[in-house]
Order: sequence, then structure tokens, then C-alpha cells
Amino acid sequence: MSTSVQGVFRNGRIELVETPSNVRDNTPVVVTFLETPPVDLLALGFDAEQTAELRARLSAFAEEWDSPEMAAYDDYDAACARLQSR
Repeated sequence: MSTSVQGVFRNGRIELVETPSNVRDNTPVVVTFLETPPVDLLALGFDAEQTAELRARLSAFAEEWDSPEMAAYDDYDAACARLQSR
């Protein structure tokens, strides 16, 4: 049997989006790093000036977005559904 769970590699550690309920502690795992292509804003209709401005404005949020606490929002809808089913 195999189980797949999404996660991110951050600060030298793998952080899982959710903890699988059917997997025991000390179960061997294989980790595959997936390439995430960058978003091409020019292809989406942004010109170079708009792209630079947007990147500058959003960079102020990068540290908070990348914090481990924000992982709770990665699968927000599924988390809400789990809470409502209790």
C-alpha cells in the first residue's frame, strides 16, 4: 500500500500539509521534489513595468506567506470540511 501526502521543503525539513491517519510512525518514505515553474506575468498580459511593480509590492508578504503557520491554509477547504464533519 502507498499513501501520498502533499508537503513543502522548508528550512531543511519536509512539512506535510496534512498528517495521514493510516500510516504508523517510523514508516519508510520516498521523497520526490517537484519542480514548480515560475509564473510568466508577461504571458498573462502584464507589461514589464507592471510586473516589476507587482513583484515589489508582493515581496513584503513573502516571509509571512512562507512561514510554517501559513501551511494551514494550503488546503483550507478540506480542513474546513474535516472540522464540519466532527
